[in-house]
Amino acid sequence: MPPNTEKKKLVILGSGFAALSLVRNINLNAYEVSIVSPRNHFLFTPLLPSTTVGTIEFRSIIEPIRTARDELRYFQAKCVSISGDSKSVKCETLQDGKTFELTYDYLVIAVGAVNNTFGIPGVREHALFLKELQDARAIRVKIIDNFERASAPNLPDEERRRLLHFVVVGGGPTGVEFAAELNDFVREDLVKWYPALIPYTRITLLEAARQILGTFDSRLSEYATRLFQRQSIEVKPNSPVKELREKEIIMHDGSSVPYGLVVWSTGIGPTELTLSLDFRRSKSARVVTDEFLRVEGSADTYAAGDCATPVDVNYPATAQVAQQEGKYLARQFNRMAKGKPPYPFTYRDLGMLAYVGNRRALANLPNVKGKGFATFLFWRSAYLTRLVSIKNKVLVLFDWVKASVFGRDISSF
Repeated sequence: MPPNTEKKKLVILGSGFAALSLVRNINLNAYEVSIVSPRNHFLFTPLLPSTTVGTIEFRSIIEPIRTARDELRYFQAKCVSISGDSKSVKCETLQDGKTFELTYDYLVIAVGAVNNTFGIPGVREHALFLKELQDARAIRVKIIDNFERASAPNLPDEERRRLLHFVVVGGGPTGVEFAAELNDFVREDLVKWYPALIPYTRITLLEAARQILGTFDSRLSEYATRLFQRQSIEVKPNSPVKELREKEIIMHDGSSVPYGLVVWSTGIGPTELTLSLDFRRSKSARVVTDEFLRVEGSADTYAAGDCATPVDVNYPATAQVAQQEGKYLARQFNRMAKGKPPYPFTYRDLGMLAYVGNRRALANLPNVKGKGFATFLFWRSAYLTRLVSIKNKVLVLFDWVKASVFGRDISSF
């Protein structure tokens, strides 16, 4: 698509919640919008744990970024440097590594974050993460492969127990929801096809802090812990990991935990681009912005989502924060196009939801603390309405019905 020189050039780095919300709400009659991201789709991450076991299929929670709006320019590449002097970004294509430059009038940095290993040896070599769709697929394949390996005849019981010990490191919402989904998969589906292996199967949740779901109300956290115990999910608080080896976890107290699969879900850290930028960063290495989400010291560069935080504010790195920031930036750009002054960003906390298994969920809302089956129905309806397209809503609803009626698929490919 040839560029329109009459419009202001807006370049957006990233394709997550902040970027998509901005693109869907900006006035394209006033701006020529270009998106640069190595991921050519938007991913609805709150439902990602459900895809690891087949409750929801992978393509049901993604939407191609090119279809977000007409007249949108997209480049599948990663940004490697930003020049404020020449108002340009240098990018590297994903396929062949060739570089190109894009000039801009305004730049929005929304590159998200990466998994944080806290420098613990062996994590990147031996653990699986849960942040992208390919991560969920790798976990799904590993679960089935371990059950198939454990079903081999003449396998020692000790090795069988190791293969079927699934360990989740990190007791935040993602780790808790994955443990819950995996337990549902084992107790509702795998028990039918691998009945002799169920006694060997264990799920352990390791958390370095004193309780899981630390950002939730303490009563909800305690409820989740009790529910996990009833479902035979072993919760181990105050259990920091020292080292991860090929077949065992070394704990800080010197003990070892054999495992067949480790899912690492301990939080996020800055991307390479974020670390390379000559901007002020917070203690958590996020780019610091002013109350208008402008990068400090710049009049034309903005930052939003997990990679940034306003000065003197520590917003959580969640989808709802990024989504609200994206909508806010769209309104501000639209106001600028009309010559109107900006107004400061204000975050509205809508609360947090978490699935805890056995058709039970938690709702940590500003005015309501809910739990149980009714909250599970609310959890599903809330996420269903938040999906970005009618197609996604239909597919997810169909997946839920299909899994309920026919069970989850156990194919490995």
